[in-house]
Amino acid sequence: MLSFKKALVLSLAVLTLFFLFKSTHSSAAPASYRNANDMPKPTSMQKPKPAPKPETKPDAAKTDKAFDAPGTPKKVREQIPLDVLHKKPLRKQLEYQFPYDVDSKFPAYIWQTWKTTPAQGNFPEEFREAEASWTVNHPTFVHEVITDDVAVHLIRHLYASVPQVLEAYNALPVAVLKADFFRYLILLARGGIYSDIDTHALKSAADWIPSDVPSDSYGMVIGIEADPDRPDWADWYARRIQFCQWTIQSKPGHPILVDVVANITQETLQRKAEGKLSKDPKGIIEFTGPGLWTDSVFSFFNDPAYFDMSTSKGNITYTHFTGMKQPKKVGDVIILPITSFSPGIKTMNAGEEDDPMAFVKHQFEGSWKPESERHIGKIFN
Repeated sequence: MLSFKKALVLSLAVLTLFFLFKSTHSSAAPASYRNANDMPKPTSMQKPKPAPKPETKPDAAKTDKAFDAPGTPKKVREQIPLDVLHKKPLRKQLEYQFPYDVDSKFPAYIWQTWKTTPAQGNFPEEFREAEASWTVNHPTFVHEVITDDVAVHLIRHLYASVPQVLEAYNALPVAVLKADFFRYLILLARGGIYSDIDTHALKSAADWIPSDVPSDSYGMVIGIEADPDRPDWADWYARRIQFCQWTIQSKPGHPILVDVVANITQETLQRKAEGKLSKDPKGIIEFTGPGLWTDSVFSFFNDPAYFDMSTSKGNITYTHFTGMKQPKKVGDVIILPITSFSPGIKTMNAGEEDDPMAFVKHQFEGSWKPESERHIGKIFN
């Protein structure tokens, strides 16, 4: 028989074991199961965990459109003091300030000019759809409509180290001359696409060039403006084959742009010194327009500094491009047929807007020209 003392000790021992047992099994909250599928299963019935999915990258063919977003780092070049640089010929100064790299991608810029911007109420309604078409077809591009006032400040910034260019730009007596000069200047310095405000983008620039042409094999895309195969062609156009300058795509620093900018700068400053700068629009085509532009393109095509002329059968002339229906490549320049930038003009064998080679449509609303000279394609038949 247990004494009272022994019974008390035994009771305390039993209580101690009870509380220890309870605390051990209640320290972790019970698992919550909503249905049988949530309950633990034997190892043999458990499904193996799926392997982590590899990180997917966008299809390179769809994303690499040969365009660089603005702000891409540039290659480091040897620095030349300004006082030394200014002693070099103008072309050398331009080549140094805006080095050309054919291996780079085309900058994703679209440049246009007008007196006002689309955000302003007095922007012409007849241009709104055309201007918007460039953004619609190039949603990832920086699209800028540069006014005359902004253009002055932009050129001053970009060409601060080449003061002759800024002097020439400011000296040009009429807006159309400055508009011509600006397209070359902005493409030389920043690259991208320049197109007149009265042009419609029918297709993205990514579709202009066949996909099998590597983007590092060309640095400029131009189109044929005129291919007038008739005896009186000179009454209508400046050149037998005339290259279009209302739409140009280029990488910065291209040698053709260096040449045309240097030519306009030097000619302008010479005319200024001689007091011969004129507001007469008749000389614009040769001074800053498609006549000068076409000459600079052909000059590049026949320059032994860029082409091995020892194996050439002769100079490249208009005969290499007349009547062409598909793109041609000369060095690092892609030349598009007349349909590409002039569809629907009803002459010179240009196709219509629904032609597979139609990329940009021009309204031919040159405000500086007399009305009789604007829609040349409609009367040149």
